[in-house]
Amino acid sequence: MPTVHRLPFFLLWPLAWLSAWFALAPAWAQPSSATTTADRPPRVALVLSGGGARGFAHVGVLKALEAARVPVDLVVGTSMGAIIGGLYATGLSADELERELLAVEWNALFNTREPRQLLSQRRKEEDFEFSPVLQLGFKDGEFRLPTGAVSSRSLEMLLRRYTLGTRALPHFDALPTPFRAVATDMESGQAVVLGQGDLAAAMRASMSVPGVFAPLELDGRLLGDGGLVNNLPVDVARALGADVVIAVNIGTPLAGRDTLGSVIGLTAQMINILTEQNVQRSLASLTPHDLLVTPALGRLTSGDFDKASDLVALGLDAARQAAPALARFAVEPAQYQAWRARRQQAARAEALPAQLAFVAIEGVPPERLARLRTQIEVQPGQTMAPARAEQDLQRLAASGDYMRADYRLATEAGGEGLIYQLAEKDWGQNHFRLGLDLRTDFRGSGEFNLRLSHNRHWVNDQGAEWRNRIQLGEKSGLYSEFFQPLDRSAGYFVSAYLDHWMRRFDTYGEDNQATAVYRRRETRIGLDLGTTLGRDGAFGDARLGWFGARRVTIPDIIAGYTGRDLERVGWNEQGLRLALVSDQLDHANFPLSGYRLRAEAITGRRDLLGLRQGFHRQELSGTYALSAGRDTLNLHLRLARSSSLPLGAIDEYSLGGFHQLSGYRVGQIIGNDLALLRLTHYRRLDVNPGIARALFAGATLELGNAWARNDTPRLRDLRLGSSVFLGADTGVGPVYLALVHAPKGFTGVYFFLGRP
Repeated sequence: MPTVHRLPFFLLWPLAWLSAWFALAPAWAQPSSATTTADRPPRVALVLSGGGARGFAHVGVLKALEAARVPVDLVVGTSMGAIIGGLYATGLSADELERELLAVEWNALFNTREPRQLLSQRRKEEDFEFSPVLQLGFKDGEFRLPTGAVSSRSLEMLLRRYTLGTRALPHFDALPTPFRAVATDMESGQAVVLGQGDLAAAMRASMSVPGVFAPLELDGRLLGDGGLVNNLPVDVARALGADVVIAVNIGTPLAGRDTLGSVIGLTAQMINILTEQNVQRSLASLTPHDLLVTPALGRLTSGDFDKASDLVALGLDAARQAAPALARFAVEPAQYQAWRARRQQAARAEALPAQLAFVAIEGVPPERLARLRTQIEVQPGQTMAPARAEQDLQRLAASGDYMRADYRLATEAGGEGLIYQLAEKDWGQNHFRLGLDLRTDFRGSGEFNLRLSHNRHWVNDQGAEWRNRIQLGEKSGLYSEFFQPLDRSAGYFVSAYLDHWMRRFDTYGEDNQATAVYRRRETRIGLDLGTTLGRDGAFGDARLGWFGARRVTIPDIIAGYTGRDLERVGWNEQGLRLALVSDQLDHANFPLSGYRLRAEAITGRRDLLGLRQGFHRQELSGTYALSAGRDTLNLHLRLARSSSLPLGAIDEYSLGGFHQLSGYRVGQIIGNDLALLRLTHYRRLDVNPGIARALFAGATLELGNAWARNDTPRLRDLRLGSSVFLGADTGVGPVYLALVHAPKGFTGVYFFLGRP
């Protein structure tokens, strides 16, 4: 029988106490799971949170990690953290990532549509009457708002450009650095961890910020921003086998009470509260072996994309301050160089196809494909060039029909080809937009107009469009046009329209006082045959057509007489109209570059008081904008001439009002011949307006006049007007607060919302 050796009692008690202490001790007292073993060093995961533009700080942290020789074995990110982390995972170094991201014009990247120069002339003309921001759709018997405030097309093309070389990888573990993105299933509310498939789409889905970007449908799920459920996904890194975690939290802090007085402010705060709650759960899961980096970003917000370089620097400073803690993750120089070499070798990109086996379009009804194919230049058999594919997408998106336009390379039986992926606006083909004009001189004179437009796209498979407009206010009326493309490749079209309006006019004496009040009513129908200039009308269009019109002038007050004592005058017109318009301004309001040219010539016959007579009218106007730094010079010229001025046609051509000889009343200067030259200088202010594209301070100098037909225009007859103003290009239109002056007019203050 074996001998049993028993320890003395006084030795058993301390051993039992130590065993219990190690079993119940806190995590910091436990043996470290991150301790380097002989066979494997600890696996380091980098976890990057969401936070919009504040995510640029992640780039600075990556620079510090590289400088400290910390190899990253796994990257997990949410929202902007997914974009930074995903791009880093493709093999880009921190310096390369900084160079590429800072070269992007991020504010332009989130525009609601393509650059204005790429739009068709029809879309550009609407900019002068309606806000491109205030729009909604009508589908399935109900009005629908856009699911995103800005377009994600430019962001998707940016991500696609950087990830084309990874398209053949079976999953994200095959990237130079394994990667995961976190998104939210908008139907179930569950977190979705994306680890395979389309890398660009995964990053984009993770950053589908509610109310900013529309959710993305991916593999049958509607995915939104991952920050709603897991903004700092430490648990995802743990589940993937991370031994230690370096977590970078750049989330937006909760706002103060002063920002909670609006629906927008409350909505943003609600999202931030949800995000902050799940971030706190993630922070509570960190152990002493992990490292938390929280850059001090101060008052910089998730929308400060123009402060990218500052945010990178702040992230770098925060990580440098944590250098002593980073040292425990560092490896020897030789070991780190070997890690970098393995990463660079794995980063070898898949070569683009030398010849495209096919080019296809997805996401639209089959009956539209033939017409859409005429808008793309990339064809089967050509070399794949991302820049050309992006140009095709811009042309397709410029129509305004699609909320998403992307492309991908796919392999089929015949080889590798290009697929354009389109997603129609989920609010339907009936688009509504709102326009507003408001003018006052703070002296009892003002004007108000409210406009509503309706566009029905794709009335038929040939791309017909039905456009309607209703206006109420100082000028009331309605307009309807049916536009039918004939030959898309040649750009021919036919347009039939009806226009009816009525407005009030005042006439003035030499003392600048009103002498009469008229109402003018006009009904016009017309049929035009035209052609677009440039591909899809991006440079303008030219038209030749017939029109017929009924015009009536009704005097209300003349020199003390009112109502029925005054004579009503009406006449009919018909004739031919030739019109040309070309617009390459970068913005309709406060343009910084480009030009706009419009010319019109009309000839016909008029039936007035039983007499038939011929008439003709010509008008030419042009605008040219040129900028240097923050300063812009805008030159505008308008010339017009009419063969005769029929009795009562008091508004044949007129000047007066803000920027139309400022310091004179609207319509105060009338005649058959007209000339106006306006020089405007404005400077973009270094202020972030939030609700506006930009704020401007400027001034105008205006020279012009209008002459009756029997007068001879002379230079000494030219009148002078001027103004100084503060202006803003807002979502509801341009806004001006101006001081106006004319030597022979008046000096006063104007407030103006809408186009002058």
